[in-house]
Parts: sequence; C-alpha cells; structure tokens
Amino acid sequence: MNIILNTDSYKTSHYLQYPQGTEYVSSYIESRGGAYENGVFFGLQMFLDAYLCHPITAADIEEASQIYSAHGVPFNKQGWDYILEKCDGYLPVEIEALPEGTVVPAHTALVQIKNTDPNCAWLTSYLETALLRAIWYPMTVASKSFACKQVIAQYLEKTADSLEGLPFKLHDFGARGAASNEAAGIGGLAHLVNFLGTDTVASLVYGKRYYHCDIAGFSIPAAEHSTITAWGKDGEVDAYKNMLTQFAKPGSLVAVVSDSYDLYHAIDKLWGEELKQKVMDSGATLVVRPDSGDPVEIVSTTIERLMDKFGYEINTKGYKVLPSCVRVIQGDGISLDSIKAILSNLEAKEISADNLAFGMGAELLQKVNRDTMKFAMKASAVCIEGRWQDVYKNPVTDPNKASKKGRLAVVKGEQWQTVRLDELDSRTNQLQPVFRNGKVLQRTTLDEIRARVSG
Repeated sequence: MNIILNTDSYKTSHYLQYPQGTEYVSSYIESRGGAYENGVFFGLQMFLDAYLCHPITAADIEEASQIYSAHGVPFNKQGWDYILEKCDGYLPVEIEALPEGTVVPAHTALVQIKNTDPNCAWLTSYLETALLRAIWYPMTVASKSFACKQVIAQYLEKTADSLEGLPFKLHDFGARGAASNEAAGIGGLAHLVNFLGTDTVASLVYGKRYYHCDIAGFSIPAAEHSTITAWGKDGEVDAYKNMLTQFAKPGSLVAVVSDSYDLYHAIDKLWGEELKQKVMDSGATLVVRPDSGDPVEIVSTTIERLMDKFGYEINTKGYKVLPSCVRVIQGDGISLDSIKAILSNLEAKEISADNLAFGMGAELLQKVNRDTMKFAMKASAVCIEGRWQDVYKNPVTDPNKASKKGRLAVVKGEQWQTVRLDELDSRTNQLQPVFRNGKVLQRTTLDEIRARVSG
C-alpha cells in the first residue's frame, strides 16, 4: 500500500503546525498497562520489510495528492517531493527498538523513532498510525498467547510428569475469525512465538517471508462437522471409522469432532466400545474434540468418560492420565480465563493437564484492540534550531496518560527501566537501531525470538 496514504487524515495538516525551526521530532511507543503483567515485543521486522524498505514513487505522491485534495485536507506535496528527490524515495527516519522476543513490563519504551533529515521533522508523527498498528497488534496477540502458556505450564508442572508437550498445548484456530489474511498472518505468527501448533496457514508464509523460518508451526489431520454429518446420523460410526482408516497410523495423531449429535453416546458407545480396539491397535493417538456446552464441565466429563472406557494411569505427581492412544482437545469457548477454570477443575478432580490441549480462535487473533494493553505513541523531544527540548503531556483529567520526556533509553537490571538518554551513563541501552533511511540494520530469526521469550 502507498505509505503516504497509510495514516490518519488529520496527520496531513501537521506539517504546518510545528514551531518555526523545528528540525527533529523524537517519539516512542509503549504499553501503558492493561490486560497482561508482561508483554512480548514482536512484529516490527514484518512492518519494516513490508512497508518501509520500499521507496515512494512519483505515482504514490500523485495518488495521495488527488485523494487528499478531494478529501478536504492539506497535503505536503513539497515535503514528499523532497523525500523522492533528495532521499531517493526512502523515508529519512531512524527506528530504535528492543530485540524482538523481549518480555517486558508495561510502561517500558519499546520503539523510538526520529527523522534523520531536518527538513522532514513532520515525518516522525506522520508514521504513527502505521507504526503503532504494526506494534500493538502482534505484540498483544503474542502477549495473550504468552499469558496462556504461563498458565498451562503452571498446571503441567503441578499435575504432569514433564513439560514436554507444552509447545502444542494451545493451537491457533483463529484464521477465519481474523479481519484479513494479513491479520491472520501477523497475529498467527505472533502466537507461534510461544507455541508450535496452528491451523493458520498464513502464519507459516509470514514466518518464512519475514523471520527466516522454513516451517513455523505444525498441524494434524482433523475432522469438521461437515465431514462427519455427511455420513448421516446412522453413519456416524462409519465416519469415525473412516477417520481411523485414513489417518490413524503408528505415531500419528488424528482429531475428530465428536459432538455432532450426542457427545456422550459417541464416547461411551462408538469410541469406547465399537471402535475401541481399532483405536488401541492403530498405534496412533485419537484426539476427541467436544465442540459445544460449558467448556469447564464438558472437558472434565469427556476425559472422565474416556477414562471409564480406555482406563488411565496415575503419574508420579498423583494425577490420572489417559493411555497414549487417546487425548482431548477443547476448542470451543477458550480464553485465558476459561483455560484457568478448566485446568483448575481438572486439578481438583486429580486429572492431569497432560490429557488436554486447547484450541483458540477469534479470541486469540481478533478479540484484541489497542486498548487491551493501552498502547500509545507519543512525541517526547523536539530539536528546534539545534537545541533539543522535552515534549510531554500530563493531563490533569487522567494522570495515567502522562507521557515520557526527552530522548529515551531502556536499561535492564533487576528491573526494566526507561531512562533519559542523557542519563544513560555507562549502562547498555537496550533500544538499538534497527532501521535507518530505508535499510534494516539488524535482523532476527523466529528461532532467536523464541529463545528470548523462553529465556
């Protein structure tokens, strides 16, 4: 998309609003709190590669000029012509950022941007709309996924013999609920910072394209209601048998939605009696998927009924575990809160969390917004006629919206701190230049990001 049009309308008039002699504007992005104690910084590299590494053209300027003129707002054609002619079309800005995959508390500066050409001081804030969106969305999804992982890990540590299965305990079902294929790719990849399971194909494309990962996530054959109900109610057992015949090979997994008609009949009679031996002899793992009802009740009841039919063992922690030939995935009604409630209920019933995986759909990729983690981008310093001065807001009506002052740095000690750059002293600034004048200066891989998150 034309980056000149990737903004809010009111931004187009701001080049006329700065004080005379303004040469540089420095702004930063932070989360000001919200839903999660810690945030996972992720997604900037995708935006840099997709949008800022490409020069603007005369055609871009002309398109923007026509649209903004008809739209009724001023257009800085002279400024954009200057970027085209003097900067070869590359935006004269420098962006500093934390390493992607860094886990930080709220109120930590994540990104800092300033123009590099004194004739383009207006450009820093012009990019707010695009740059802030490029940060808040993937970081919010990554942070939600991270929070889910912490909860699941907590219950596995209490009720399972190992954390070996953790990377596959939350599966992304969110593609169809995302606002666009681009959102699915970006958000889906943000989830894969923490986990390895996904049905969002776009996330695999984005992982390979932007983070040098050949295959970012994995999936298994799975049924949906149409492939089961196409056999008719009287043919339900044949539909299940076909799933086993087609996909249940030694060492494999196959997921089968089992509540198209009567979940309990499917468990007790079809899986637990008619097809029990076929399941056990297959060498595969059947993953039974309920898809309706109250998730807390349905999960425990499903597992208990499967245990009645297939048996169970007691692990070293004293919790019940189904035999390896059968497991459960709950993909309906899953959120961070319901994950906590389901696992708490299982623990109370002395059932290991190892029996279960979760799938999360629109709750993961779509039920987030900029206010989930209260993201903001604010100017914190301007340079006027060679002299830097602080810029900040501090509204008496909402002190929570007070912004930081000055050119910033981030230091890591016992706690993360955002400090003034002129007070950094000998400490290492965690904000490092990643982009300057059309060039990405540092690149990171998905493997490196995952290591930082896990570290």
